[in-house]
Formats: sequence, C-alpha cells, structure tokens
Amino acid sequence: MLGYANNPKATAETLDDDGWLHTGDLAYYDKDDIIYLTDRIKDLIKVKGHQVAPTELENLIQTLENVREVAVAGVPNERLGEAPRAWIVPVPGTTIDKMAVMKHVADNVAQYKQLAGGIEVVKSIPRNHIGKILRKELKKAFVSTVSKL
Repeated sequence: MLGYANNPKATAETLDDDGWLHTGDLAYYDKDDIIYLTDRIKDLIKVKGHQVAPTELENLIQTLENVREVAVAGVPNERLGEAPRAWIVPVPGTTIDKMAVMKHVADNVAQYKQLAGGIEVVKSIPRNHIGKILRKELKKAFVSTVSKL
C-alpha cells in the first residue's frame, strides 16, 4: 500500500517510515505460528494505566446462561479514567441478574478489569453494516444519559 488517496494525514498515521502498515489490530500468535486477531487497539479501555480488551470481558459474560448478546466499552470515570461497562441483551423471555454478572466477572478477572462502569440491560446492541459493535454509540448514549442527571 502506498497510502490513502488524497489523505496524507491518514497515510502518515498508518504507514511508518519503513513502509510498514499499522492496522490498529491487536493480535497474538501461538506456538504453531497461528495468528489470532483479538481486538482493535482503539477499542482498548484505559483503566488507571492498565489496558482492558473489551472482547475478553464480552467472551466471559457471553458464557452466562441468559445472555444473548453483550458489548463492553469504556465509559468516563473520575477515579479510573475509564471504566468497563457492559450492555447486555437477554435471551427472550429471561432476565439478567446484574449482581450475578458482576460476581462472575469479579471471580474471573483482575480487579481493574471489573465492570466499575456498571451494567445496562438493553434490547439491542448497535452494529454497523458488517456486524461490528458500535462502541462509540454506546459511549455517547451513556455520556448523554449521565449528563442529564
């Protein structure tokens, strides 16, 4: 790739001086050199200097029985900088026990990864045309709601 057409700023942010393309993907590889894409760097939640991958928490919460869908994003927090918050769509005809979700997360991750931003039960998770979670929309709705309080 030589760069973005008519967008030198995006080109400079994506290509380094040696011509390497920085995709913004977070990945790892295993002992067999298989690469696993896990998250986007820009989606990481910054909690008091720690980075939390939303998909780690989403995968953990998704293991609970009544969870149909879940999205996690960082929301503003005075003490932490950002705090993980979960938006959960329950399986139709069921309810979500928020305390059980909090306990499940607390039992399985480090303290800084816990849902200090809370949990919200919703009817749907906003997604784009290819199914990616629109985390910015979730954050914006949260900030809008909090600012009205």
